[in-house]
Amino acid sequence: METAGTTPEPDGRAFLKEVACRYQADEIQPKDLPMIAAEALAAGLDTPTLCELAGRPHTADTREIREAFEQALSEAGIELPDPGLARRHALRRLAERLVAGEVAPAGLASDVWWETEVETAEERSFVSLIPQCVCCLEYTTGLDQRTWAAELHRAALALTASPPIGPGC
Repeated sequence: METAGTTPEPDGRAFLKEVACRYQADEIQPKDLPMIAAEALAAGLDTPTLCELAGRPHTADTREIREAFEQALSEAGIELPDPGLARRHALRRLAERLVAGEVAPAGLASDVWWETEVETAEERSFVSLIPQCVCCLEYTTGLDQRTWAAELHRAALALTASPPIGPGC
């Protein structure tokens, strides 16, 4: 029975599916996977390799952590999503964070998004406004900072309002 004022633990499988997507999109570092494995166990998901991973120190060999995580996913019946699909979901999450005010426009500047394989006009519009660095803003976008921030926000709103990408993350 649930105690008043508490929220139930998230479903371990759903939690691990989202983590798999974020991992595939390079949003999660291998050093964080042992703690994530412990959280999945606490949420009710239990596999032998998940238990083993949860017991590893975050300083363990990165390759071994990755292999254990991917094995734990397999044992749980969770497939790693296609990297391109995972990046598209990450792009949408980034747009949601911008719209929610959790990240400033300048915080989006990065060269990692230029190689993302986008498929929709909304994704293309948003990615085209993300500069590789803020110092190159006018050069890469042809916009002053205020106009760029407004255009980026509009593109983020359009992306978050567009139909979902589909299953996978």
